[in-house]
Amino acid sequence: MHSNLLIFIWRRKLSFLLLASGLVLLGLWTWAILIDTTKTTLTQSQPQQQQQQQQLAPSSESSYQHVHIIQKLIAQANRVLRAERQKDNADRSPPSPAQQRLLGNVRFVRPTQAKKAPLPLAESFLFEQERLKILEQQQRQRNAGMEELNANAEDDRMLSSAERQTQYEHELQRMGVPTVSGIGPDGPRAPSERLVHLDLKGAPPKLSFLKQLLPVMRALGATGLLIEYEDMFPYSGALQPLAAHNAYKESELKDFLETAWVEHGLSIMPLVQTFGHLEYTLKLQEFEHLRELPESPQSICPSRPQSMALLEQMLTQVIELHMRPSANASPATPELPIKFTHLHIGCDEVQRMGECSLCRQRLRSEIFLTHVISLAHFVRRRWPQLNVVIWDDQLREMTLSELQNSQIGSYVEPMVWVYANDIYHFIQPQLWDTYAKVFPSAWTASAFKGAFGESLLVPPLQQHLENNIRWLAVIAKEGGRFSKGLRGLALTGWQRYDHFAVLCELLPVGMPSLMTSLSTVSKGYFSTNPRDNELLRVLRCVFQPDSRRSGHPWLELHPNAHHSQLFAVCSYPGHLVYKYAMRLYDKLNEVNVYLQQAREHSAWLSDYNVRHNFSSPLRVHELTVRTPQLIEELRGMARESQQLLWEVYDEHTVAEFVEQHIYPSISALHRQLASGQLLLQRRTWPQRPLPISLELRQDMGLITLEQQQQQQQQHPH
Repeated sequence: MHSNLLIFIWRRKLSFLLLASGLVLLGLWTWAILIDTTKTTLTQSQPQQQQQQQQLAPSSESSYQHVHIIQKLIAQANRVLRAERQKDNADRSPPSPAQQRLLGNVRFVRPTQAKKAPLPLAESFLFEQERLKILEQQQRQRNAGMEELNANAEDDRMLSSAERQTQYEHELQRMGVPTVSGIGPDGPRAPSERLVHLDLKGAPPKLSFLKQLLPVMRALGATGLLIEYEDMFPYSGALQPLAAHNAYKESELKDFLETAWVEHGLSIMPLVQTFGHLEYTLKLQEFEHLRELPESPQSICPSRPQSMALLEQMLTQVIELHMRPSANASPATPELPIKFTHLHIGCDEVQRMGECSLCRQRLRSEIFLTHVISLAHFVRRRWPQLNVVIWDDQLREMTLSELQNSQIGSYVEPMVWVYANDIYHFIQPQLWDTYAKVFPSAWTASAFKGAFGESLLVPPLQQHLENNIRWLAVIAKEGGRFSKGLRGLALTGWQRYDHFAVLCELLPVGMPSLMTSLSTVSKGYFSTNPRDNELLRVLRCVFQPDSRRSGHPWLELHPNAHHSQLFAVCSYPGHLVYKYAMRLYDKLNEVNVYLQQAREHSAWLSDYNVRHNFSSPLRVHELTVRTPQLIEELRGMARESQQLLWEVYDEHTVAEFVEQHIYPSISALHRQLASGQLLLQRRTWPQRPLPISLELRQDMGLITLEQQQQQQQQHPH
């Protein structure tokens, strides 16, 4: 009986093994399904989509791990089946004598294949079908999950775009950066060309300092320079009187121009005024006869043949300097050592045009268009590779038919300039449409300094930044009107409003405004992320701005402030001059408040007290006790400006800056001190009423009582 049981078990050992393996696999499969169902139910109960995705991913990974385990078990079971089948085939041979002695009287019977073969095949197919079912079910679950994830991801993308713009605008408000609709990370692309305007008239920076600016401007996204020389160009021959005594030397200027292109890839667009703003030429006795009006050297008379001859000579010298190779260049040097494709001939703010005896019989529009086309034709005839650019303001009042009939669109490209924040107030949509019908392409111009005050010391950074950001929106909206689009944006930085005006903001003082606006227009929007803003890559700061630690944004601008604390703690070309200008700005405000308080708001040091030499000595002493100290402080700042500005400017510009900004306050303090000392010398005072001098009465139009009685006698009624 025992022997028969052993024989039966031995013959059915494969069936028992397969049955046990099937039970194990069935249990694992049931366990995997239960866990997957439980986690899926928990995942669907979460209220937020983001938590659904975070929980769905681990559930899917867990299910895939279970499937992998089952696949490995199935493969192991198949290997066991094959091994048992091979062993069973080997057992069909008669046992050896040693095996017979081991098993005793047990007799092995050769089994038939009809009873044994179907069992392993059926079990093998069973495992394969179960595996396929599991994989198919998991694939359906994965597909359903992916469809849901895709739908949720699409919603998240729509929500994240709106949320990102909202968060972006909120951060701009915290930083004090102007917010313009449509301008942001998902907004339009940046202008293709970004030119930086260098206004050299009357306050020329040293070329060594300008070379320091080149890598900074290039790193911030500048593509070229718009250089306005005026009297700083080294004119020669008959035009030599046009050049100032401190004009650049030709060799130094050409070296700077080649450095800009060869080392930094910045193109050059020279700007030569050829109609208005010719004060530096027409002020001279040699060219006085070419003025539109004898009393004003502002604009030239285009009706005189000598005028065109003079302008052609000026343009020829400027163009040839920018085209000739340097003196130490090899014979194989190309004709153009710099990228020079456009020439700007100015023609803005032409005052009193058409008022001389020769121009009076013609229309103003005809005079302007004929003059501009003649100049452009001269340039294009001799240098056909050059394109001519003009300022647009004289075109704004002309009709579409006047512009089209003149064919000016075939000769020049307008540069549309507006420095205010409301650009459409000056350039309405109808004017954009007119320009697009006349000109295939155009340029635009913003400002980073020299636009909000004729004699400012520090430019209002926030206002300039808003002007540039609004130009980005206008370019994106109006560029499609032109067949060749808008070429780019020029960031102007005026040094004087005209040749006779005093200095406005110096270039080093305007560097923070330039860097902020240039990095913004080059990116197409102001980046609020300090790691993504090129501005911080250029600035060398003693600390890394981190709003999360300090609780304050890394850049803070305010309408009534001229700067951000960021530029006071970082290094960049001209940073010492900028920091000095900020201290001088505060000191001058302090002195002005001190003088105004004593002269206009006090009762003892007013002009009335000084004229009548009538005041309280104690009060006068109190009001003038700080005056000597303030005079010495301003003298110290004058000496400091001389040391700092010598790194950037020559002695003439330094002296002009001190005389314009510091000396008036020193002079006012001296006058106040002298008035106070005069009042302190008196020891006795007259009785009231105090007499009024006859001269003062006449200036004020007052009459005495005696004069009034005489008038009444002469006119009794």
